[in-house]
Amino acid sequence: MLIPPSELSHDALSGLIEEFVTREGTDYGHVDYNLEAKVDQVKAQLEQGDIVIIFDSTTESVNLMTKQQYQEWSSTY
Repeated sequence: MLIPPSELSHDALSGLIEEFVTREGTDYGHVDYNLEAKVDQVKAQLEQGDIVIIFDSTTESVNLMTKQQYQEWSSTY
């Protein structure tokens, strides 16, 4: 299920984004960005619709995915 960012409180959205960008294995290429810059990049991608927030009822978890990842994921369910 897609969750519009506007449906989350500021604190919940910030926490979700911070958890996402601090996960092990998140790759930002050859440039190192600080946490604030990473969070700002993800927020901008959410606003542009490049990234979506999903709720997986099977695992009862929330995650961020690119549009393409979401389309692939949703076609399997």
